Amino acid sequence: MTSLVKDVKQLSRGWRWTHRPLPPKSAEPHHSFPPPSEFPTEWARSRPARAAREVILRVGLTPIVRNQTTLRVEGLDIFDDLDGPVIFIANHSSHLDTALLLTTLPIEWQRKVAVGAAADYFFDAWWRAVGSALAFATFPIERGGVGLSETPTRLLSEGWSLVMFPEGTRSPDGWTRRFRLGAAYLAHAAGVPVVPVGLVGSYAAMPRGRGWPKPGRPEVHVRYGRPVTVQTDEDARSFGTRISAASATLLDEDRSDWYGARRRAAAGETPSPAGPQVAGWRRVWESTASPRSGAGRAKAWR
Repeated sequence: MTSLVKDVKQLSRGWRWTHRPLPPKSAEPHHSFPPPSEFPTEWARSRPARAAREVILRVGLTPIVRNQTTLRVEGLDIFDDLDGPVIFIANHSSHLDTALLLTTLPIEWQRKVAVGAAADYFFDAWWRAVGSALAFATFPIERGGVGLSETPTRLLSEGWSLVMFPEGTRSPDGWTRRFRLGAAYLAHAAGVPVVPVGLVGSYAAMPRGRGWPKPGRPEVHVRYGRPVTVQTDEDARSFGTRISAASATLLDEDRSDWYGARRRAAAGETPSPAGPQVAGWRRVWESTASPRSGAGRAKAWR
């Protein structure tokens, strides 16, 4: 009897109850791994979804943004002579940024614009993926640049404009980080202009860790710049450098004035949007001061 019990125990230890083979899949030479699948977002650009999104943006999100913040928008005159599609690029420091940009676009542009969103954050759970795709027409982008899909190129060819954040993620302290070249390469290949957008005050209004803007209607600025187009014989890297410079000039203009910002840009003296090279807590402190309209704006320190 004892021998029988030992035999049964030995058999149970060796038996694969889940019917999986003992070697791992990666060790099987004949096994082929399927390519990673992209979360489907085509449905979010259908006519019913677009109608629902227009209601969400115009009836829901726009009143909330304007009620919870003191919004200042500049540069909308660029749309008078602008034909789509284009790629909107903006500095990124808050989850408020996408809402600020989409709700300030003219309605005709708002209806056919899609937002590139980090696949590992917005598309890691089906409910978050569905919600963001419906509200913002998002499509997944790999932050590391690996496994880029054909979705952005296809959308541009179909007449959709794109919103992209070249930093790849939100700034941890409110200051602009280095722009990656994904948007520049995409615009260069598709032959479409890039419209820089400067977002100021969104970090102070809703920094990381907050799911709602701070009370008191903090001031935020959205500034649209002139489109940047690819020049003859210009490579994507040089184009990306010009895009970064145009964004830095926009942010400088918001903190000073149009003429002064243009003079500094022409002289190559535009202040770095990366902020002061000081202790981290001081950088955050400066970013948490809301911008002020007009001359003599308040500064966290001088």
